[in-house]
Amino acid sequence: MNVRGIKFIAAVAGIALLYAGASLAHQSETGRPGVAAKANRTIKIEMHEGEGKMSYSPSEIRIKRGQTVRFQVVNHGALDHELVIDTIAGNQKHKLEMEKHPDMEHDDPNAIRLKPHKDGTIVWQFTRRGTFEYACLIPGHYDAGMKGKIIVE
Repeated sequence: MNVRGIKFIAAVAGIALLYAGASLAHQSETGRPGVAAKANRTIKIEMHEGEGKMSYSPSEIRIKRGQTVRFQVVNHGALDHELVIDTIAGNQKHKLEMEKHPDMEHDDPNAIRLKPHKDGTIVWQFTRRGTFEYACLIPGHYDAGMKGKIIVE
């Protein structure tokens, strides 16, 4: 093999490692980013607020392990809200960080922040069984009730 061929193979291997590293970086105890074209299911989650309470509808979702879910998230409120998919412990840790840095911006495939009356999508593949959580970690929102349960069977 000539030097040109070796350089080509090294470049391809480097790109493959870069993508593998990015994929592993976004894996969590709940799963990993999903491929939209492979979504098995679409679930609409609505964000609400009023009378001192904040909530998601539905507040509980059941999913089969291995499913790739397209979450269509709609903010019906007058405030910004977010939806973060993680373990309960992971969301609690993130919540504490958000209290210290309330303007923290996210660029994670398991989270979305929406302005009032806007919508967006998260595509996530659930690779492990367990009870997980989706939550709004903007200071005060979680404590006002903005959390939901994901049960992966």
